[in-house]
Amino acid sequence: MHEAALRAAAFGGEPLPDPASTRGGGTARERLLAAIVLGAQGRYAAAAALLDVLRRDRDPVTASLAASTLGAHRRQLGGHRQARALDGEAFAKVADGGRGSAEVGRASAGAAAALEGDGESDRLGSAAIGDPGGHAAAGALLGSATTDPDGLDAAGARADALLGLAADNLALGRLTAARRFAARASREDARWRATVRGGWVGAEIELAAGQGAAAVPHAELAFETAVARGARRHAVKSGIVLAVALRAAGAPDHREISDALVGKAMATAEECELLSLLWPAALVAADLRPGHAEEYRFRVAEVLHAVLRNADPCGRRVAGESPWVPVPGG
Repeated sequence: MHEAALRAAAFGGEPLPDPASTRGGGTARERLLAAIVLGAQGRYAAAAALLDVLRRDRDPVTASLAASTLGAHRRQLGGHRQARALDGEAFAKVADGGRGSAEVGRASAGAAAALEGDGESDRLGSAAIGDPGGHAAAGALLGSATTDPDGLDAAGARADALLGLAADNLALGRLTAARRFAARASREDARWRATVRGGWVGAEIELAAGQGAAAVPHAELAFETAVARGARRHAVKSGIVLAVALRAAGAPDHREISDALVGKAMATAEECELLSLLWPAALVAADLRPGHAEEYRFRVAEVLHAVLRNADPCGRRVAGESPWVPVPGG
C-alpha cells in the first residue's frame, strides 16, 4: 500500500513520506523501505526495531538487505566493527543461495576471515564472489530472475554487503581488503544505486590512501549518477563526498566548488530532514568555512543530540566509543 511512497522517499525525489507509511506495517518490502527512510532521518531505534525482525525473514534477499541496512546505520554512528559483522551476515545470506544455517555460518566465517586478509577466505568465497557460474546458480535459488530497479534483489544485496565490507575495512585501516571488496562489488551490480555507493567507497579509499586527485572521478561518478536518477538523498551524500575529494585534490578553483556543494547538501538535508547526513555536512562546512566554524559545530552538536536521542542503546554506545563521531558532551 505504501511501497511507492516509501521507494520515492528512500531512492527518489520525495524524501519526506507520509509519517503513516513509516510505522512498520505492510509487507516485508514496505517495512524494509520504511527502515531505510527512518535511518536517513536519524531515527535509528525505530529502524533497528524493523530491521532486527527482517534479518530473520524467510526470504534470504530480504534478510540480507535488512542486515546490510542495519550495518550501514551502525557505520553512520561510527560502529564499524558491529557493521562488519552485519555485512558479513548479509553477504552470507545471499552468497549460498539460502540453503541453511550451516552454510550461512561457514560463508559468514569466510567473509570475516577475508577482512583479515586470509588467502583461504578468497578461495572459500571464489565460487560465490568471483565465479559468474556461481552467481548464476545462487541467483536461480534466490529467485533473482526478477530484478529490481533499485537493486532490492539478490545481485543488489550482494553488492550492498560487499560495499559495506569495503567501508568497514577502510575504517579499520585495512586498505587492501577494502579495495578487494569494492572491486568484487563492482562486478556484482552496475545499476544506479550500486554505482553511487561504489563511487562513495572508491573515493573514500583514495582519500584514505592520500590520493585526493584519484578520489575525484569516483566522487564525480557518484554525484552525476545520483543527480541523473533524481535520488535526492544519494545526491546529498554524493555532494558531500565530492566536496571533500575536490578539496583534497587541491586545485585552485576547487575550494569554491566544494563550498557550493556543501552548502547545497546542507540546505537539502535540512529541507528533507535527513539528519543522518546533516551533521556530516555541517562538519565539512566547519572545515571549509573557518570563519563560521563555531556556528557549524554548534549545528553538528544540535543534530547529533537529536539523532542519539532517537538511537537504540547499541547505536548510542558505538557513537560514544567512536573516534569518528563528535558526540555532544563527549
